[in-house]
Amino acid sequence: YLDWNNSFEIIDSAFEKGLFVIIIGPKGTGKTALVREYAIRKSKNLQSINFSLRTRESHLMGTKSLTDGNVGFDEGILVKSMKEGNILYLDEINAAEADVLLRLDEALDDRRQLILKESSGEVIKAKDSWFVVSTINPLTHVGTKELPPQILSRFPVRVRLDYPPEDIEYQIIKRHVKNPNEAEVLQGIKLANVLRQASAVEELYYSPSIRETIAFAKLIEGGVSAKQAAKTVFGNVYSQWGNVEFQKVNDIITSKFGIT
Repeated sequence: YLDWNNSFEIIDSAFEKGLFVIIIGPKGTGKTALVREYAIRKSKNLQSINFSLRTRESHLMGTKSLTDGNVGFDEGILVKSMKEGNILYLDEINAAEADVLLRLDEALDDRRQLILKESSGEVIKAKDSWFVVSTINPLTHVGTKELPPQILSRFPVRVRLDYPPEDIEYQIIKRHVKNPNEAEVLQGIKLANVLRQASAVEELYYSPSIRETIAFAKLIEGGVSAKQAAKTVFGNVYSQWGNVEFQKVNDIITSKFGIT
């Protein structure tokens, strides 16, 4: 992981002071990779949950179970992480339903505890080493919603992670591709940035991620022409929004890589 904007330093300062962190930025900018790499560097266990409309309180808290006639309780990820003092990663927290956020809020306040009403009513107190990092996508992302102020306030350290400068993105690609063609790969990054900017002002429906510029470079490394790689990785996805959107992007590709 290439920490191009000193995110590790900020997160580590928050960790040492017991402050929870929220990472804000568009998809494909390396938010999850950042959290995973931080956990590795700290030699901490990482437990994560990706929020969606299907995420329920039971995923956080746990559910009752029946084994050989005996009623037990399978602890959810929130309870486990608090008891073990691990890093808890709440991915796309602004896609969670209100009831899930309400239950999560109980654990995130300054007391760092919750009442396990799903089981015996036990009070779960987090270990001092418990650390929570969350991420949110922009509100233009499907399924996202504005976080309630009380949830935002639980994450006083806010890291903004956007797409990196072109030279930094090229350095990231070099970590995944052995011998990238610098001129062609940089041209692909420029194309991706044009599409990202158009998406940001809602001129296009989709914004390519860093993983897509990596895929573009890998196809070129495998012998595919730069223009064909650009069409395959960056262009074809827009066909799902119709021929007008598809042709608009292909015209941009042609302007970057020529007619042939």
